[in-house]
Amino acid sequence: MNYRHYLYYILLICLFINELPAQQLPSYSQYIMNGFLLNPSLAGRDGYTTVSMIARQQWMGIKGAPSTYAATFQTTPLQNSFISKTNKIRKKVSKPSRSGRVGIGGYLFNDNNGIIKRTGFQADYAYHVPMSSNSSGNKDDLAFGLGMVAYQHVINLDNLNYNYSDDPYLNNYDKSVFITDFNFGVSYATSKFYAGFAMTNILRGSLVFGNSSDNKSGELGHYYLTGGASFPINKEWSIKPSLLFKSSDMLFKSVQMDLTARVFYKEDYWAGVSYRTGDAIIALLGLKFDKFYLGYAYDFTLTDMMNQSIGTMELTLAAKFGESNARRYRWLNSY
Repeated sequence: MNYRHYLYYILLICLFINELPAQQLPSYSQYIMNGFLLNPSLAGRDGYTTVSMIARQQWMGIKGAPSTYAATFQTTPLQNSFISKTNKIRKKVSKPSRSGRVGIGGYLFNDNNGIIKRTGFQADYAYHVPMSSNSSGNKDDLAFGLGMVAYQHVINLDNLNYNYSDDPYLNNYDKSVFITDFNFGVSYATSKFYAGFAMTNILRGSLVFGNSSDNKSGELGHYYLTGGASFPINKEWSIKPSLLFKSSDMLFKSVQMDLTARVFYKEDYWAGVSYRTGDAIIALLGLKFDKFYLGYAYDFTLTDMMNQSIGTMELTLAAKFGESNARRYRWLNSY
């Protein structure tokens, strides 16, 4: 089966996917630039220490529209360390430390959606298992990741106009609660493609602090399938398609897919387009200067919101530190 057949199947799936209803978690148009935000197993995969800032303003022009701000960090600690051992014939040998397979990441976030505000952090741990290698030095990699997320969920009624002072939902529900939960992810990558699966809110928000009214948790679990490939055209140009499939506990009623294609020039400049089913067409631009990266996305809304909004804008600034080494996966350098 050639790659055209895969493309046909993807387009066929798009025809049967409906719009995803409102979610608890924010959407990122440039999720590829910080893959571990969706899948903790991707933390530290490229062998660099990376810090980034993300700002996303959804449905610009509408008061109280969703906005997201985040600061991220990921690294691979002790990736060059070695363990010295003395064998039975008193000969010292050095072997790579398994700690070099560990990736860690984390981010702080602030989500605002009307009267609802969600502020917190996530810490990710990933363990990478090298599967095989070839003559070019590229390695197949199987990774598992676990993330712990903690956040404060606040309802602010100051700017809400309503006349139902006896509404039981507004009066009895705690206006502020602190929730902790866990996310899980697994991924596999070769020199030609990568794929991953992740799930969030494993405990469904059951660890709630400050819940004086003893309300039951209403958190949903979310599921992410990701995949992508790299097709070199020549020494300077390449095409990198990718796919993100999203769903929740309301399976088959709340599914959505992002289908993306980006064109790279010398890995320093890129442009692309993404289609989010039932939602938007997204223009993607980016560039690299030394250790610094800039990514820009603009969502052209396809729903009725287009009559009220001028679109959605997302900006990502990142910096990568650390030189190339034997463990770095060049072909998986997503930006």
